[in-house]
Amino acid sequence: MSAAPPTPRRFASLKNALRAFRYRNYRLYFGGQGISLTGSWMQQVAMGWLVYRLTGSAFHLGLVAFTAQVPVIFMAPLAGVLADHWDRMRIMLMAQALAMAQALVLAALMFSGAIAAWHLLPLAFFLGVANALDAPARHSFIVQVVENKEDLGNAIALNSAMFNGARLVGPPLAGILVALAGEGICFLINGISYLAVIFALLAMRFPARAARRKITAFWPQLREGFTYTFGLRPVRLIIALIAWISLVGVSYVTLMPVFVRRVLNGGPHDLGFLMGAAGCGALLGALALAGRQSRQGLGAIMVSGSLLFSAALVCLAQARGFWLAMLLMFCGGLGMMVQMASANTTVQHLISDDKRARVMSIYTMAFMGATPIGSFLVGILASALGVRWTITIGGALSLLGTLIFARSFLPLSRAAE
Repeated sequence: MSAAPPTPRRFASLKNALRAFRYRNYRLYFGGQGISLTGSWMQQVAMGWLVYRLTGSAFHLGLVAFTAQVPVIFMAPLAGVLADHWDRMRIMLMAQALAMAQALVLAALMFSGAIAAWHLLPLAFFLGVANALDAPARHSFIVQVVENKEDLGNAIALNSAMFNGARLVGPPLAGILVALAGEGICFLINGISYLAVIFALLAMRFPARAARRKITAFWPQLREGFTYTFGLRPVRLIIALIAWISLVGVSYVTLMPVFVRRVLNGGPHDLGFLMGAAGCGALLGALALAGRQSRQGLGAIMVSGSLLFSAALVCLAQARGFWLAMLLMFCGGLGMMVQMASANTTVQHLISDDKRARVMSIYTMAFMGATPIGSFLVGILASALGVRWTITIGGALSLLGTLIFARSFLPLSRAAE
């Protein structure tokens, strides 16, 4: 007897989960970013291992991470004003070209044998400038490639799935390549991967749009963005949570090379697979969110994800075996992605389009800007207290911040539903 064909309900469920793919521009965006992000994850793992190999210092790991991300604190709000008035696609193309140049310079230094520890700080800062320019434009650009705002939440969840699919593939591949051929090959692959997103952006087609108004008064526009953002209480609370978790929790990633080497007695391939496990958990969380048809209950989901991430971090610090650490990294990645994607979707639905890039630049500053400060601090703490205590403290503070946020935000979320 032949197997029964899939029910129409299954097809409907799958079609709903992938509904943003009906837009050609979104398909191009998704494919280009997916390839490029795989290369970016490879570079991140290779860079962390290179820093630790050259310096043997947890402090230097934190310092390089700080240098790579600190430009976001100063540049993201300014880039947000530009992205609300200039062509966002052109800003993204410029940023991708700058990031590609940084990766290729790193690869050239590695293959020539000229690489030295002092090279890493200016190159990390240069990449941070490119990312600070790119992030506000990219976060607000998603509205242009998804024509129906009702599909925005689905597109954001699929973006998160793509980000973490790359995270699932990139780090393990980087770990294997670093062990076999050194870090330089990862930098070269990342540099080439930027071509995918550049070609995807150039292939997009948009209907004629009204010309964006010129920036007649830059600083008043910047001030207006801050006033608008922090005048919306739900947005203000979400940004505060994102900043806190990024400061005390997400910065644990900086210490993973030390954790793998000193605690688990592992090598670069172990680091790659642990980071891949976090990506696998995050991918699962993103796909689960992509299948949702309603924004109802997102506030509770956001809090649940943050609690899971925080608890996994505390437990990870106590792990002594590789497989337990893999499981906890999976849970941490799942929790973090559920929290981040829910927060992004909620904020995007609450704001107006003419201020979108400025709001998302502040959101980016909260996420990417707090992380370098956290990375710098965990580098100092790990040198003084050890990697286990540092990760434990970060997880506990993350948990405390989540509970305070939940007390203020959940009543607002339920009332809005």
